[in-house]
Amino acid sequence: MKEEADIELKKQINRKELELAALLEITQAINNNLPEESLYKIFNFTLRSNLNIKKLVLFVFDQVWSCKVSFGTQNNYYKIKIDDRVKLIKNIHQMSEFRECEFEEFDLVIPISHKADTLALVFVGGIEYRLAHDREETIKFIQALSNIIVVAIENKKLVRQQLEQEAFRKELEIASDVQQFLFPEKLPNTDRLKVEASYLPHDRVGGDYYDFIPINQNQFLICVADVSGKGIPAALLMSNFQASLHTLLRQTPNLTEIVEALNYQVLESAKGEKFITFFGAIYDLKLKTMVYVNAGHNPPLLCNKNEIKLLEDGSTVLGAMHPLPFINEGFIPDLDDFTLFAYTDGLTETVNESNEEFGMESLMNYFKNHSKKDLKTIHHDLIVDLDGFKGANGYRDDITMLSCRVQ
Repeated sequence: MKEEADIELKKQINRKELELAALLEITQAINNNLPEESLYKIFNFTLRSNLNIKKLVLFVFDQVWSCKVSFGTQNNYYKIKIDDRVKLIKNIHQMSEFRECEFEEFDLVIPISHKADTLALVFVGGIEYRLAHDREETIKFIQALSNIIVVAIENKKLVRQQLEQEAFRKELEIASDVQQFLFPEKLPNTDRLKVEASYLPHDRVGGDYYDFIPINQNQFLICVADVSGKGIPAALLMSNFQASLHTLLRQTPNLTEIVEALNYQVLESAKGEKFITFFGAIYDLKLKTMVYVNAGHNPPLLCNKNEIKLLEDGSTVLGAMHPLPFINEGFIPDLDDFTLFAYTDGLTETVNESNEEFGMESLMNYFKNHSKKDLKTIHHDLIVDLDGFKGANGYRDDITMLSCRVQ
């Protein structure tokens, strides 16, 4: 009897030494920041060789449940999908407690939890020991080893997410700075010429652009543009667009040639995945003429001699096709003492709680009665009107307003 007891004791000592060695190996692997695949391989080898477990499956939750370790099974559990209801398993259960499930070949399921969340499930089969104590010790070791592995991988995932979020935050800051550089630092405010702009971004980085560019002593270009989509790609595309516009304007005052070149540049940059709506007008203070092109943009309002004209001549959006199917320059002679109001679609498409848009009619009605007001006041009035109109709704898009008055 004593000899058998000594043999059993040696087995238990050897078993504990193997378990401690396995835990040390796992800890060192985690400290060495080994990838997840390596940790799962160590887990697999440890349980198969040290504990002589016949079959085991480890499912881990990472947005969806997926099988990470499987050996000794009849079914291919890498192809089996389980749903979020398994998160309700909080304690060890015998598989005989479950009816008609895909895991009938196992003896028990061991949940691995962190705080209140079930992160993983270990299905185990073939634990055969003479003593109940040995069986309980095996289950405890599986729990401990699984917990160390799964929590370590969860921590790695959280660190990875934090790094990704930090990188994204920095990218947003860069894109936001890039967008701010698109806008002119100063706008004219003289007795003859006044320009006012308002920009209300929907998010930190938007896709709207406005500009005032002096060409010579008598001429200037005023423009508004809006890129499809938002975020960093939209900001970068608009940055290229702005640089191209400034370069082209130094080479030629021909608005048709400029728009054709811009269309080609946008198509080359975005590969047809994004497009830009654009309105650009060149005004000559001496000749009192305006040439403009509206490339698929919301038509600006030209208030002149108690009349309101929508500036719609032009072409289709830029970046959708090359060459442009048509392009028509608008030309307005004898233009003096006027107000031009350009904007992006975020203004007219603002929606109220009844899902009604602010619309062009509301904008037209405002200018029929208030086109002579100071430009700052016009912008302030419209922002107040929009805020009251939308009610509890949020703004769906960036809003840009650009006004130009010659008198």
